[in-house]
Amino acid sequence: MSKACCSTSNDEHKDTHDHNHEGHDHEHNNSKILLGASLAIFFAGIFVQYVLKPTWFVDNQIIRLIWFGISYILVAFPVWGEAFKLAKKLDFFNEFSLMGIATLGAFIIGEYPEGVAVMLFYTIGEMFQEAAVNKAKGNIKALLDVRPDTAHVLRNGNFETIKPQDVAIGETIQVKVGEKVPLDGIMISDKGSFNTAALTGESKPSTYKIGETVLAGMLNLENVIEIQTTKKFEDSSIAKILQMVQDAASRKAPTELFIRKFAKIYTPIVFFLAAALVIIPYFFVDNYDFHDWLYRGLVFLVVSCPCALVISVPLGYFGGIGAASRNGILVKGSNFLDLMAKVNTVVMDKTGTMTEGVFEVQKIETNLPENDFLNLVSALEKQSTHPIAKAIVASHPSELKAIEVEEISGKGLKGKVDGKIVLAGNTKLLDYFSIQYPQEIHDIVESIVVVAVDEKYAGYITIADKIKEDAQQAIQKMKALGVSKTIMLSGDKNTITQKVAKEVGVDEAFGGLLPEGKVEKVEALKKDQNQVVAFVGDGINDAPVLALSDVGIAMGGLGSDAAIETADVVIQTDQPSKIATAIKIGRETKKIVIQNIILAMGVKIIVLFLGAEGIANMWEAVFADVGVALLAILNAVRIQRMKF
Repeated sequence: MSKACCSTSNDEHKDTHDHNHEGHDHEHNNSKILLGASLAIFFAGIFVQYVLKPTWFVDNQIIRLIWFGISYILVAFPVWGEAFKLAKKLDFFNEFSLMGIATLGAFIIGEYPEGVAVMLFYTIGEMFQEAAVNKAKGNIKALLDVRPDTAHVLRNGNFETIKPQDVAIGETIQVKVGEKVPLDGIMISDKGSFNTAALTGESKPSTYKIGETVLAGMLNLENVIEIQTTKKFEDSSIAKILQMVQDAASRKAPTELFIRKFAKIYTPIVFFLAAALVIIPYFFVDNYDFHDWLYRGLVFLVVSCPCALVISVPLGYFGGIGAASRNGILVKGSNFLDLMAKVNTVVMDKTGTMTEGVFEVQKIETNLPENDFLNLVSALEKQSTHPIAKAIVASHPSELKAIEVEEISGKGLKGKVDGKIVLAGNTKLLDYFSIQYPQEIHDIVESIVVVAVDEKYAGYITIADKIKEDAQQAIQKMKALGVSKTIMLSGDKNTITQKVAKEVGVDEAFGGLLPEGKVEKVEALKKDQNQVVAFVGDGINDAPVLALSDVGIAMGGLGSDAAIETADVVIQTDQPSKIATAIKIGRETKKIVIQNIILAMGVKIIVLFLGAEGIANMWEAVFADVGVALLAILNAVRIQRMKF
């Protein structure tokens, strides 16, 4: 691999990073100047030799050697430098030594223009490769590394501008319009509007009110706001997301690992094959011409360089990870991107995955005046922290107060409101107090709160979890992609689970399951070797199943640390339709990788045979190496422009 492509990025201190970046730019500019000078000398030499054809140049080997030699040295010096560095580490068989030996051999047999051409086009190819890799890395870096360099913190009655690393938990920071939130915290201003694209991939503004959590990386769109910090700079959500994406580069797909191993074995083999191509014919071929067979061996070396494979395959995967990030999907490694391409069974949790996880009042049935009924129930439910109780209170806040409140375990609440004894809970609560109620209540599918006032049945309220807007679309998209089976597993009662499953179009559904029940279902699916199972959950309650499945996908939401840590793929937008997007990105990435392998190997094998037969020359060899590498790179970066 090239030097640029072998390097890895580290999240270093900004000053050091900027210094290194400036040094790299200076070095890059010098390389461009040397390349430009070499190209000018090379093409001038070609024009003189093949167009003007003066005898002082064409018939004088020394002048031609000096002319093309200067052009060669300008571009070959860095390549030979890398070859010697690796030789010190006992790595003698690599692309640098391969290119160096091939071009030096061309000079030895007097093929000066061809020797320079190979090195020139190799260097140009390296520059294109570096540009492509930097673009892929830059897309992710620009998307995720949005942490500002300063924070305005309140100290001694004034706002001081300091580094975010120096802000302590619990301090108050100010974020001006157009600035990015530097640290995670709680809104202490009344409200604010934020662009969350860096975290979710969605540029739609979101409004946050006092007491709500805002995260580092959000862009403040309106008004100066104040936030009380809840995390240190290095523990912020955006820092963890960025680190996860950077770590993704180290988790290689099987294809990528194979190409690496293949290149290490393949390169020394072609060295020996090239040598054999020069030496063995001496014993079997009449009129053996060393010059001719050495030329064939050099062509063989140039063609066999594995650049197109070792660059384009990792670049394809990295581009896929970047494309996923831009769509609010964080993939922890190219190995998981590979698995997403193979997924044919998707198992999902219900609450928080296909539904909002937020309960809403659906229906009110009472024999009392509705407002009086709701005032009594809401006053009592204010004493509970249950999500259903919160939904009732939110739908109808009550000014009344409940006293003598008693919780009947597993059944509901009893209390006195406005001088009346109020019971609110499930049917078991009314059975417990021997209160008669209509038996058709048992046929109601939704979660239900049954109410009695002064020992008489007063009515009921049904509560339902709202299905996500794109839940049905998510199932349709998965089926359109060829996902053969969709299954919903839930701890909620089976009647509700079946109702939600029917509405969204899931193939099978199982309710009333404990975490171990979900594990058993997934284990049963995995007994079929043809099943590649993705499980989608919230990343906390479903941790055992997320770990067991082939690919664990978490509906991460904003700031869900547990989801980021548990799952292999995190959907930051909480949209189930992104499951299909992740599968599609995985498949497109895999398709591009396979295309590049076929392209690179196919062209190389053809030209290798042609070179061995003496039909292909150095110019065909240059195309088979640099040309194919550039085509593979252009193919690999396609995914960065695709819309999913």
